Amino acid sequence: MGAEKNPNSVTGPHRSGRPTSGPDIIEVVTAAREGDGWAWTVLVKRYTPLIDSVSRQYRLSISDAEEVSQVVWLRLFENLARLRDARALPGWIKTTTRNEALRVLAARRKVEPTDPSVLVTLDLKGSDEGVDCDLLRRERERTVLDGLAELAPEHRRLLELLHAEARVSYQEISNTLGIPTGSIGPTRARCLNKLRKTGAVRTFARSADHPDTREAA
Repeated sequence: MGAEKNPNSVTGPHRSGRPTSGPDIIEVVTAAREGDGWAWTVLVKRYTPLIDSVSRQYRLSISDAEEVSQVVWLRLFENLARLRDARALPGWIKTTTRNEALRVLAARRKVEPTDPSVLVTLDLKGSDEGVDCDLLRRERERTVLDGLAELAPEHRRLLELLHAEARVSYQEISNTLGIPTGSIGPTRARCLNKLRKTGAVRTFARSADHPDTREAA
């Protein structure tokens, strides 16, 4: 890398999303394809604001926006060699960011609970009628703890961090567990599905559907 290459001289995009100044995009993309660290620094500085801007349009949480950004850069690293026209990069980034934001939103809709203790209610709608709510709540909490104990340690730890009372960022979870931030969302969905299928949660769901069976037990 030449000493004259200074990524700090690169300015962010204009409000329209178009970079206003800095090294020529063709030069930067060509260098990035060859593994030039300077070029990747330029790309990150220049287009991270664009990714953030698109993410804000979808009203993503901070952690979800972080996930989207990480995935977009991973996709670019994997596909930069296939980009025929370097000048099409801003459009590619916008499109990829939109796709990832929609993917995250879809995943969130599939996994509505924000606390493991409510997972066991997913298949129990209407089953609270005539049941002591406080007792049922304690049973649910015990069921979730038993279900978490059935999971693999790494899956249990991920759910505990994601649903801790004090919010933990994706970056902190990534550092703690040693996993990419971009994989946290999809992994969480898989872990929640595994939790639903544990013996403890299945047993609770069956007993809640049949109050007479629970009373007999």
